[in-house]
Amino acid sequence: MISVVIPMYNEAESVEVLCDQLRAALSTAPWSWEVVFVNDGSSDETVARLTDQVQRFPDRFRLVDLQRNFGQTAALMAGIDHAKGDIIVPMDGDLQNDPKDIARLVAKIGEGFDVVSGWRRDRQDASFSRVLPSRIANKLISVISGVHLHDYGCSLKAYRCDVLSGFRLYGEMHRFVPIFARWQGAKITEMVVDHHPRKFGTSKYGLERIFKVLLDLLLVKFLTQYDTKPIYVFGGVGAMFFGLSGIGAIYAIWLKLFNNISFIQTPLPLMVMFGAMTGIMCILLGLLAEVLVRIYFESQGKTQYAVRSVIGGHDAARQPGGERTV
Repeated sequence: MISVVIPMYNEAESVEVLCDQLRAALSTAPWSWEVVFVNDGSSDETVARLTDQVQRFPDRFRLVDLQRNFGQTAALMAGIDHAKGDIIVPMDGDLQNDPKDIARLVAKIGEGFDVVSGWRRDRQDASFSRVLPSRIANKLISVISGVHLHDYGCSLKAYRCDVLSGFRLYGEMHRFVPIFARWQGAKITEMVVDHHPRKFGTSKYGLERIFKVLLDLLLVKFLTQYDTKPIYVFGGVGAMFFGLSGIGAIYAIWLKLFNNISFIQTPLPLMVMFGAMTGIMCILLGLLAEVLVRIYFESQGKTQYAVRSVIGGHDAARQPGGERTV
């Protein structure tokens, strides 16, 4: 089963054309399929037109209607939660992604990959306001995350369902799903996909998303490398402040002994005090974060590892809480 998940926000003009393209592209597929539309609080006729399509083709189309506009990430998460497929294929509903590429992505999954990410190499968007910032962001994300993809912003991707089961998406983090999947040990590859000029409506994104991407990237870096050891982050920052405080103290003493400059003639004592206090606070925050991490894992029976499979052996497996199951 292949589940195509499409968040929709004020895309009424695209609904009929998109549904026709999806049925034409998937009708000859050698696997069963469904399309899960997620209405993300549209204020136009998107819901009415989607409802009409679902009523005409109830065995192929489903509609998840959110109460208000929650954003693309939340809409995508809602679609994934309601999808029944073994492979999840998200895509945009503005007709810029081509449904014909879905079969190619799924075929690539069949070669042994867990994630196939679309790459809009010939992108049909404004060069200055969309393409250039996107390229800069993609390069930055690749360097910081260590997962090298050309186009994180392309919604058209294919995922094995199991690689999406270990985390939840919040904020604007839908573009970082391949990073979370690699965190789960997924095999990732990239494939060039078609990209068409926008026919209806206007883009829902602007240059302001750059700042959001940078903040989300900082969060992803923390979650993927330090989620089980936050003391390393807070402790490292605390050590840096302690170091700066020590350097300031040594320099103040140097000025006092060799240049006869009193402590009260420089701001160094105040800087030393604030540096030491900040260092102590960072370490205490790190200890508090460690306690919260243990509460999170142990209260829900979660583990800090993920097992792909166990081969051989007939003994009962011990669960995290201490019980054994056969």
